[in-house]
Amino acid sequence: MTAQTYLAYDYPLLSAFWTMLWFFLWIMWFVLLFRVVLDIFRDDALNGWAKTGWLIFVIVLPFLGVFVYLIARGKNMGRRELAQAQAQQEAFDSYVRRTAAGATGPSSADELTKLSELRTRGDISDDEFRRAKELVLSGHGTGAGPAEH
Repeated sequence: MTAQTYLAYDYPLLSAFWTMLWFFLWIMWFVLLFRVVLDIFRDDALNGWAKTGWLIFVIVLPFLGVFVYLIARGKNMGRRELAQAQAQQEAFDSYVRRTAAGATGPSSADELTKLSELRTRGDISDDEFRRAKELVLSGHGTGAGPAEH
């Protein structure tokens, strides 16, 4: 062993530090490798042969392949990730707007239940109930006339 290596393992705390540093770098390498592989598949600008070429390059020569990919396509990698995040956010916002819009008004089943209760109490006649029911089922909602007292 060299004197410098011996010094690192002579002190247990320094040995633990080096072990954690190498472990952290090892984990970060795999994170970077997986992000590059995912970006290869995410990129719509690359055709199938180009994706296959990059993938083989990254798998056969991982260190060189990842670093060359980052140098050649790293700037667009960030843009693609940002575009995907924005698309996901827009899809979520759209879902929330659709769900909220559907929850604002009562459903036709709720309106029919209210009409049935009004008829049972005698607040509306059978003829008024029938006309209001046709309006609800046609999608126009209940009328403001006889159903509301």
